[in-house]
Amino acid sequence: MSLPPQLPPLREIIAAHGLSASKALGQNFLFDEHLLDRIARIPGDLAGTKVLEIGPGPGGLTRALLRAGAQVTAIEMDRRCLPALADLAEAFPGQLRVLEGDALKIDHGEAMGGEPFAVVANLPYNVGTALFVRWLSGEQWPPQWTSLTLMFQQEVAQRIVAAPGSSAFGRLAVLAQWRSQARLAMKVHRSAFTPPPKVMSAIVHLTPAAAPEGVRAARLSQLTEAAFGQRRKMLRQSLKGVAGAVEALEALGIDTARRAETLEVADFVALARALG
Repeated sequence: MSLPPQLPPLREIIAAHGLSASKALGQNFLFDEHLLDRIARIPGDLAGTKVLEIGPGPGGLTRALLRAGAQVTAIEMDRRCLPALADLAEAFPGQLRVLEGDALKIDHGEAMGGEPFAVVANLPYNVGTALFVRWLSGEQWPPQWTSLTLMFQQEVAQRIVAAPGSSAFGRLAVLAQWRSQARLAMKVHRSAFTPPPKVMSAIVHLTPAAAPEGVRAARLSQLTEAAFGQRRKMLRQSLKGVAGAVEALEALGIDTARRAETLEVADFVALARALG
């Protein structure tokens, strides 16, 4: 097996291409190669694995994924970063394909050729949650993705893995946990980034689990949006706009005076199943 190419330090790449992090695009660059290699190891052995990366920027995490042997498809909308990514593709022949565009507007399954793929990304803060909800909301299950390894603001990451009854428990937790296994894999200090963001970051790792039978993802999404959209209200109030929901709660023996964060994930699943 050949050794990976020796690449210039990331700071030199940034300087050579005149790059700077764009606040408008939610960019924060990671330069620590050892940290990036640790992130690339979270999903397990990536040798020969198809990996989708969103927002690679100048390619810090990308080079770690390539060193791990992954076949990377990277979606980048910042044209300033494309020359640096082109240099990386040249250094790892046949391993990196870069698509210019908005990840929210691209069909990821189609971009990956209809084959299974892992997602590994330091998600831009301004689109991270929207992409996450999209990956979790499809009716097709198991999904085309085999795992999600994603960096978020630490507060968002904690909401994804939160337990019922906690202040962080909400819609993201239910969507993540009803048919996936979610864990907090690593915390990343704000000082690791350039420029340092105002908040701490963390990486979550998710793998698909068996989906409960008789439950549509769209129905569960509707229920969680309504229930947690007015989380301080009792369920009889927050869910009154969902036809049949209050009656279904009563039939299931769930007190309609409770608030959404006191329910278990299984309670939301049972309610979605009852509503069909």
